Amino acid sequence: MALLDRLGRPLRDLRISVTDRCNFRCTYCMPKEIFNREYEFLARDLLLSFEEIERLGRVFAGLGVHKIRITGGEPLLRKDLAHLIAGLKAIEGIDDVTLTTNGSLLSRKAEALAAAGLDRITVSLDSLDPAVFAAMNDAGFSVETVLEGIDAASAAGLDPLKINMVVRRGSNDGDLVAMAERFRGTGHIVRFIEYMDVGRTNGWRLQDVVPAAEIVATIGARYPLEPVEPNYRGEVARRWRYQDGAGEIGVISSVSQPFCGDCSRARLSAEGSLYTCLFAAKGFDLRAPLRDGASHAELTDLVRGVWEGRTDRYSELRSEATLGLPKVEMSYIGG
Repeated sequence: MALLDRLGRPLRDLRISVTDRCNFRCTYCMPKEIFNREYEFLARDLLLSFEEIERLGRVFAGLGVHKIRITGGEPLLRKDLAHLIAGLKAIEGIDDVTLTTNGSLLSRKAEALAAAGLDRITVSLDSLDPAVFAAMNDAGFSVETVLEGIDAASAAGLDPLKINMVVRRGSNDGDLVAMAERFRGTGHIVRFIEYMDVGRTNGWRLQDVVPAAEIVATIGARYPLEPVEPNYRGEVARRWRYQDGAGEIGVISSVSQPFCGDCSRARLSAEGSLYTCLFAAKGFDLRAPLRDGASHAELTDLVRGVWEGRTDRYSELRSEATLGLPKVEMSYIGG
């Protein structure tokens, strides 16, 4: 019998952050003014070990999770990540293990990730324009470094890749067509993401959001598009394919077209807190019972109780009143 929350949504996907650290300082996620030299990241002993993550992975698999995505921070900063990938792949019931990365370290690690059994990879790339990309990552990384990582992942057999572009008006919205053009015909899928009000440090304003309909219209004016049916219920990105057969794009529209009603994702932070929404104010501590000797059955009951009580639908309720509420930072639980 499927585990359902109070709105009838099943638990199918688990996103696991393995670190709260990142080597980028993207203005919409970890602005340098906040995440500076004085900022205190989690101490090593507070992070879940790979063995603890795998144990929780088995708990979630037993409750219906089929897909696990590894996130951060920047997950490739976590040493020996390939060992975790291999461990998660070995869990009965887990069909799909994926990774989201900024791509800065990917050229060095793609082969090991593929050898460990990683199924797919998503790379964040917000612009192909060197100046725009430098301004957005705010840490001195070049577009070429990320493109080299994409090529390395492709060569390692991790095709097709997904390329995530967070679109922010006045920053990179002039690069939509160029991004689509760069990956047309490659098999890779660019996913254009509306700028979201995750956390409380990124200075989010509604006027900075480029709506999905405008994104599709802008790209479609150069390369005609047609809608495609979702691969499965609850798929985050709405799919569009080029009418000339050169592939497809996706658009993630959490602001203008919320998809809370089909959300089947849980999130595990690097220090073991369970979050049931990207915009949640608080998590549920799993590390303490895990380290206090809780059995598999006890951990299962704890997670089941959290999910069965879930009512989250922040994006559907977004308003001026909700914008001021405390929310966990995206760098803490991944996207």
